[in-house]
Amino acid sequence: MPQDAYYYLYGQNLSLSYFDHPGMIGYLLRIFTDVFGQSIYVIKLTDFTITSITIICFYKLSSLFLSKHRMFRSLILFTSTIFISILSFNSTPDVPLLLFWTLTILFLYKAIFEEKKWHWILAGIAMGMAFNSKYTALLLQIGLLGFLTFSSKYRKLLFSPWLWFGIIISVIVTFPVWLWNYQNEFVSFAFQSSERTSSIGKFEIKPLLFLGTIGHQLLLLLPILFSVFVVFSFKHIKKLLIKFKLPSEKTLFLLAFFVPTFIGFFLISPVYWVKLNWMMPSYITGIIIAGMYISKKLLKAQLIIAVIFHLTLASQVVFYFFPIKSDDTWVGWKALGEKVEEISKNDPDAFIFSMDNYKTSAQLRFFTSKTVFAQNVIHEPALQFDYLKDVMEDYRGRNAFYIDSDKRNKNNKKLGKLPVKIEPYFKSSVELNPIIINKGTSKERKFWVFYCRNYQPKK
Repeated sequence: MPQDAYYYLYGQNLSLSYFDHPGMIGYLLRIFTDVFGQSIYVIKLTDFTITSITIICFYKLSSLFLSKHRMFRSLILFTSTIFISILSFNSTPDVPLLLFWTLTILFLYKAIFEEKKWHWILAGIAMGMAFNSKYTALLLQIGLLGFLTFSSKYRKLLFSPWLWFGIIISVIVTFPVWLWNYQNEFVSFAFQSSERTSSIGKFEIKPLLFLGTIGHQLLLLLPILFSVFVVFSFKHIKKLLIKFKLPSEKTLFLLAFFVPTFIGFFLISPVYWVKLNWMMPSYITGIIIAGMYISKKLLKAQLIIAVIFHLTLASQVVFYFFPIKSDDTWVGWKALGEKVEEISKNDPDAFIFSMDNYKTSAQLRFFTSKTVFAQNVIHEPALQFDYLKDVMEDYRGRNAFYIDSDKRNKNNKKLGKLPVKIEPYFKSSVELNPIIINKGTSKERKFWVFYCRNYQPKK
């Protein structure tokens, strides 16, 4: 997948942090590929290994709240979901986020309920590592402070030096991310917040966004588990608002790490498109709560639906029944790399570039030995490609191959003309025959190719 290649690029260009996310997933991919070698299988092994460790930690965490048979049910719920399957084979920042999120809650339980003070230190480290995976981890602190505020028994811990020592440690662990942002005018924080805050601030109600959020949550959790989430959320909210009654301390603890993420993102979904993975951290404690309620009958239904969905997903991956009219696909990238290597033999000194943010460029960086750029070639924002320390002036006068996918792919004709915004950056260009991969099959993909002469970056 393009995400695999993009976050692999992180690891091959080590930095304190990165433009669109902190670097934990990149560091993990770098460790695994350094040990086992660069291959698609090693990248998938990284995701599978980290997610497997997450499952083990979830099992341990659930054992602190549930009886043995309820714990087993929660484990089945957790491993039957589509979201855990996706994390086990697709590289995203959510892969390490969920591991460190689970570890944080596990250590916080030990620190609060078992009064093991040194676990505040472990919780601080895990909390910091979660933030170094993805900024969503800030909700861990919100959940912790929210629990202690509402808890009558443990509210006194708000004044405990151990609590604040743990939080200070978490901040120290996140220092590389803050330092990188400071050195780069806080571009990552701005990228993740400014546009979204502006969109939410407009407060334009869009019902389809809310329905879309429900749709992708139904897919990730499957209908039975999602329904259980809705039922117990409604039950606890009703108790609070009507009877002014809080749940038990342990259930309140679980809800503290569920409500801000799951309910919080649902509340903004009518005015902003909530991405399908944003709610994933809430599933950790949400599924443990679901384990308290779900019946054997409903669990069986969840499993049947899970088997159907997973067989359908596996069939699509293997046989590709439904072509994906997007660059977010696993088909054709390796073959594209081989074709680009072959074409570039006509001008070995030419660089390669694409213009789809990162997808084609990241894949070509992985599958070729060529110098590959993104839209930073024409001085447009290019995510992490803007921070790879490439100086485009150094390539003045060089030729280039421009590669772009024809997502609709209705015929095998040429595009006919180089995109207008690229033209000013080259003295001349000629369109080559398009690259056609898996011709005549459902996996057919088409890429336009232009040979551009004499690169002239703007000063």
